[in-house]
Amino acid sequence: MGEFERDLLHERTAAGLEAAAVRGRRGGRPVVMTPEKLAAARALLADGQHSVTKTAAAIGVSRATLYRSLTQSHQ
Repeated sequence: MGEFERDLLHERTAAGLEAAAVRGRRGGRPVVMTPEKLAAARALLADGQHSVTKTAAAIGVSRATLYRSLTQSHQ
């Protein structure tokens, strides 16, 4: 009986997520680093006068997010 309830809950959850996706809603954490912010960060870093810490603060992200975005964009 418990297994049936669990399967039923799973099916209903999947149906709800699918219905939300059709309406344009996605779950999960919002993306902080936009392509515009990444381009701005690259421009700041390219001039050689801004550190990673200052660049991250200027565009409103953490250093880790900036490093992650810079390395992912090269792959």
